[in-house]
Amino acid sequence: MSTSSASSAFPFLTEEHEIFRSSVKRFVRERVEPVAHEWEEQGFVPRDILNQMGELGFLGIRYPEQYGGANMDTLATVVLAEELGRSTFGGFAITVLVHTDMASPHLFHAGTSAQQERYMPDIIAGRKIAAVAMTEADAGSDLQSMRTTARRDGDGWVLNGSKMFITNGVYGDVYFVAAKTGDAGRGREISMFIVDKGTPGFSVARPLKKQGWLSSDTAELVFENCRLPANALLGQEHRGFYALVKNLQNERIVLGAQSMGEAARALELTRDWVGQRKAFGGTLWGMQTVRHRLAWRASQVEAARSFVYTTAWRDAMGQQVTKEVSMIKALAGTLVNEVMYDCLQFHGGMGFIRETAIERMARDARVQAIGGGATEVMLEEVAKRME
Repeated sequence: MSTSSASSAFPFLTEEHEIFRSSVKRFVRERVEPVAHEWEEQGFVPRDILNQMGELGFLGIRYPEQYGGANMDTLATVVLAEELGRSTFGGFAITVLVHTDMASPHLFHAGTSAQQERYMPDIIAGRKIAAVAMTEADAGSDLQSMRTTARRDGDGWVLNGSKMFITNGVYGDVYFVAAKTGDAGRGREISMFIVDKGTPGFSVARPLKKQGWLSSDTAELVFENCRLPANALLGQEHRGFYALVKNLQNERIVLGAQSMGEAARALELTRDWVGQRKAFGGTLWGMQTVRHRLAWRASQVEAARSFVYTTAWRDAMGQQVTKEVSMIKALAGTLVNEVMYDCLQFHGGMGFIRETAIERMARDARVQAIGGGATEVMLEEVAKRME
């Protein structure tokens, strides 16, 4: 059983896309899979791994060559996310994808030339790790409920508040922070700011211990009278809400691709396991209920994967895909969890042991139905566009 990539299935994938896929596959196989279990224990991905990815051109695939990027498209992003998902280490995958596709796009799309020239080369090279700070303890999918504020003070700003569940929060170097800048009753008056690590008044309150994604560092951030210069404003004042919503479209395609990479790899590992696991005079694969269930899950994953790639191609062509992206996030986040449930079940007791990839992958997958927009919120977005 194989749900792995085949370029013939997607005629819009070019030779460049497939060469890129092969490079990422090789990196994951040689540099990640043999040692990433150590990152699970330490709670973060080593900086030198991210530096290596920068040197190989993996961290700037959609950015201009003038900053060190490869000037590729949405399909390349999906290829990267899928192959990182197939690594079986969700924490590693999300560490990279937050940097490449959830944080740095804010700078690229809204930053001034001076801001981009200052930060983009280092971000693309992996010398500076990026994080985006929008979620709060009481404001997740409901961005308008955020309480962090930024007020003008002289020729600068003063930032106060806190952010929760921030990936790359502990070991990041540059943070793109959302804060209320308008009247309290006007929920969409949000602005984005660039905050460097070490800025007075900015601190990491605590690293957070999670159920899964153990190799991604996640933190609570605190801003106490954090003074920022005027040029820390990223994009237009009061327009940050729209920037966040716009980039969430890209984020959700990426998470959908990552989920399908994880699901496909889990099915392959499980097919191998049930094929050699002896039971009742044969193998588990010899039991019709087992192989039919895996065949059904493989069919679902291939269909969802096609949806992800087709939507990415449409996005690359400049088409409107807002509804489809919400569909992908809801579908993929649910399906990857269903796949992991079955795969762990068919591993039996071994699936419940920490040393197995399936146990880790099942834990990692749970957040895919929460992060980047909870499934229920995504379905509401789809429903609005059905009216």
